[in-house]
Amino acid sequence: MRRRVIVGGVPLRSAAVLAGFALLLSGCTSSNDGPGNAGTVTTTVTVPTAPPAAAAAVLGPTGPSTAKACSGVDIPVGADPQQVIGEHPAGTTYCFAKGLHRISKPIEPREGDRFGGGPDVVLTGSKQLTGWTRDGSRWVVRGVLPAAYPLKGQCEDNRTNPCQRGEQLFFDGQHLTRVMSAKDLQPGTFYGDYDTNTVYVADDPSGRAVEMSRTTAAFVSSAERVTITGLTIEHFASRPQGGALEAGRGWRITGNEVRWNHAVGVMLIEADGAQVSRNTIADNGQLGLGQYKSADAKVTANLVTRNNTDGFWIADWESGGIKSTRSSGEVSGNDIIGNRGVGLWSDIAEYDRRISANRIRDNAADGIRYEISYAGVIEKNVVEGNGFGTGRGSGGSLWDGGGINVNTSAGVQVRGNLVKDNRNGISIQSRTRGEGPRGRYVLSDVIVEGNLIVLKDDGSSTGVVENKGSPTTSGAITFRRNNYRIPGSTRFAYRGKSLTWPQWQEAGFDQDSVTG
Repeated sequence: MRRRVIVGGVPLRSAAVLAGFALLLSGCTSSNDGPGNAGTVTTTVTVPTAPPAAAAAVLGPTGPSTAKACSGVDIPVGADPQQVIGEHPAGTTYCFAKGLHRISKPIEPREGDRFGGGPDVVLTGSKQLTGWTRDGSRWVVRGVLPAAYPLKGQCEDNRTNPCQRGEQLFFDGQHLTRVMSAKDLQPGTFYGDYDTNTVYVADDPSGRAVEMSRTTAAFVSSAERVTITGLTIEHFASRPQGGALEAGRGWRITGNEVRWNHAVGVMLIEADGAQVSRNTIADNGQLGLGQYKSADAKVTANLVTRNNTDGFWIADWESGGIKSTRSSGEVSGNDIIGNRGVGLWSDIAEYDRRISANRIRDNAADGIRYEISYAGVIEKNVVEGNGFGTGRGSGGSLWDGGGINVNTSAGVQVRGNLVKDNRNGISIQSRTRGEGPRGRYVLSDVIVEGNLIVLKDDGSSTGVVENKGSPTTSGAITFRRNNYRIPGSTRFAYRGKSLTWPQWQEAGFDQDSVTG
């Protein structure tokens, strides 16, 4: 008898793959053309051949145009929002009037307060700079900087890029790049000397609208169940790891545009049950959205793009699209595109995290990184073109990540994703990472199943890497029912060796998968 197995319409010729499919034959239709079993048995087994439908959909509108019209207590342009809040009880709805609102100190909502606006409502944390004088080939203004303050954060280039300072300059709304000293000035840059309280620019400010971000945040409060909707929030001097909008427990952040703030756009801090949806979060200096110690939060249907404009460390310090720590909940249906860092990063004691149906493309580092965490599901995402701009301290191996990177985590399922044309495919890493709240961090119970993995013809690979102190154990990692599109022959890695497809299967992986 001859057996012919078809996967996704493609006949499989590998004997090892045929043996692996024997476990999946139950319930499949077979044909046998004689009692002597001399005919052919044909069996069809399904593995992925197309992108996951849930993530292939186009993200709908985001930002203030999606918010409902606001009806409530008016906050006129030029008014002090905190004074208006103080005149009304908790749980009031406030409507910012059309126009530009200069916020001189963070607004502190009370429990149940709701703040709305519309497409033409802008809250800015910047102040106008006037009184410029010429100093040789430069222009200067004095007395506008805050007192020097402690700095934190890791920059991509510590020699030329002082990323930690919060105050940013804008000429006619265009962001200028900070440089290390006045002698480094060139068009499109500025230098802030905090010792002499002087700002230097190379461009003539005459007739230009020159602004500097000064206020650290638009909204900060420990009050619960606050709603922020329909606002454009820009030019806040948020400190590294701090947000221009800092949300708490039960907050609803919907239909806003959060842009051009120094550090994090939206930051969830101990924000259990918070919901962030239909926002445009773009061009922030460090990170689009952060989440810290927040259980059961939902981040859905947002556009998170072009973040890390101020040069924080691309490969390994909270820069890029979304980063979450010690939290749980759902991140689904978002477009996370073109950020200078990791697209979506769950790091340190995450638990019960679901990452699904996102479109994660063209981010400088990993598309998805799940690091020293537990019980995660990464499913039905389109992860494409990530990892080609990692910069400082990085190379191109599996140690440096891939489209999806699972690093020293336990109980993680990676299933039903399209992982295409990234620096590497799926990188499973075992490192020595110490103790966590649920015991020692180890790589265990990781299942990579039902993914369509397409590798570029540039030496990229997929597989498992481990350091000497954390060898992987038998059965800790399972690859099954995946579909690979790979150029060349040696594109898999395990225990320090580069493997061909047959060698990868002989090592115990992907027995019921297909490559082409």
